Amino acid sequence: MKSLLKFALATSALALAMNASARAESWYPYPAQAIEPAFAADGKSVDVEYSPVEKAEKPWNICVSFPHMKDAYWLGVDYGVAEQAKDAGVKMNLVEAGGYTELAKQISQIEDCVAGGAQAVVIGAISFDGLNNLVTEVTKKGIPVIDVINGISSPDVTAKSLVSFYTMGYETGAYLAKKHPAGSEAVKVGWFPGPAGAGWVEAANKGFLEAVKGSAVNVLDPKFGDTGKEAQLKLVEDVLQAEPDVRYIAGTAVTAEAAQGLIRERGLKGQVDLLAFYMTPGVYEGIKRGFILAAPADSMVIQGRIAIDQAIRALEKKDFVKHVGPKIFVVDPSNVETVPQTNILPPDGYKPVFNVN
Repeated sequence: MKSLLKFALATSALALAMNASARAESWYPYPAQAIEPAFAADGKSVDVEYSPVEKAEKPWNICVSFPHMKDAYWLGVDYGVAEQAKDAGVKMNLVEAGGYTELAKQISQIEDCVAGGAQAVVIGAISFDGLNNLVTEVTKKGIPVIDVINGISSPDVTAKSLVSFYTMGYETGAYLAKKHPAGSEAVKVGWFPGPAGAGWVEAANKGFLEAVKGSAVNVLDPKFGDTGKEAQLKLVEDVLQAEPDVRYIAGTAVTAEAAQGLIRERGLKGQVDLLAFYMTPGVYEGIKRGFILAAPADSMVIQGRIAIDQAIRALEKKDFVKHVGPKIFVVDPSNVETVPQTNILPPDGYKPVFNVN
């Protein structure tokens, strides 16, 4: 009898320890920033701690639409929406359009979702303005629409879970400005913001340039170009050729990833440091291995989690933050080992999940 009692106590202690450990590893409360008033272009950021509902009241049917699932970024958002759907006990059905040229396909996929009984829709939009008519139609049916990651200009969206690329660019510039304040020795930075004319590129470029104003950081003329590896490598080579005393190369994740080999080959490690203005697994690995100096994380996994939670709260008529995103922070050698990877990136070897039942 005593041994049975001991076993029961040990089992219950183990269960408590496992529960405590699961709670300790919980992703929330997560440092976030709400925009007030919601959806306002000139809204102010307000620090909040974001926590989701523990469990949904019903197994709601939520449709999620992405532009594509071709890269680790959207894989990370997929991990977030799938895990949150499992945690909350709701159904999730994900469709992806296949690329940024496929607006018509995204629209028809969302229409099919709604016709098939979706009770809420989470959209990673292909176009800022191109889904507005659809959003109006869907919300008129009483179906909440959550705008995740990319941004939709429609005033009819129910909620937004996203961060600003202006802030991503700004944080990257601010990191350099802090290292090289006014009055210190001037440093040259080659700046590679991505394809000219893209909204996210213009926003990041503006933020980066504003952050370094008044510091000892001299930014060379921005080199715009496609985010293919070859295109970025060529731009970096041209700058290294023309400006042999350049101290930093900053730009897209592809720029930083592609330039690692070039810096090593030319024996410039420690003389030319690399920064990206957003996070990818390649950039994360580069920081861990000491080949990339820093990059801000927008916690795309958490953006996905919050979007599912906003949909549940809207369906259950609970209070929710209408416009919110994870707080952006810079990852560098000082914190790369302690940041929980599955908040800012998909787990290693993660395969896309399209359905949660």
